[in-house]
Amino acid sequence: MPQSAKAKHEAHIDEAKPPEVKLGELGGFIGFYLRMAQTMSFHAYAREAAASGRTIRAGHFAVLTLIGENPGITQTALSRANGRDKSSLTPVIDELETRGFLTRHRVESNRRAYSLQLTPEGEDARRVLLKAAMLHEQRLAAMLDPGDRSEMLRMLKLFTEKMAAGFEG
Repeated sequence: MPQSAKAKHEAHIDEAKPPEVKLGELGGFIGFYLRMAQTMSFHAYAREAAASGRTIRAGHFAVLTLIGENPGITQTALSRANGRDKSSLTPVIDELETRGFLTRHRVESNRRAYSLQLTPEGEDARRVLLKAAMLHEQRLAAMLDPGDRSEMLRMLKLFTEKMAAGFEG
């Protein structure tokens, strides 16, 4: 017996709707939601950056900003400030250097260390990307009730500080 148009439409909707995924214990894990929020935020930022004419990841923008705010910063200090280990930071620095956004020079007092500086192209990229980041930040804040942004930042900073201290206190 032929299917009615309504039944065909309902069947199509059911096929298009992804099945609900059970989260189990993850549904109560702070870390799971932090990661989900970070991933979604990074994807949204990437769209803002692309709209600005620049393609750069949020983590790369953070590195540009930290170097721009701290000219001559060493890779070790940048690693600590960015919460990354040096092995995961080095490819980011390599890419930004290849793109002409930064230079690195050996530190005279410690030949194993490098200091980092933004190039004029890196400063320009940072200015353009900051505008995209500010728009992204406004959109994130718009999702919250007034006053919740400062409370959220307070809590995230607290998490960051405590985790950096090794979950002490």
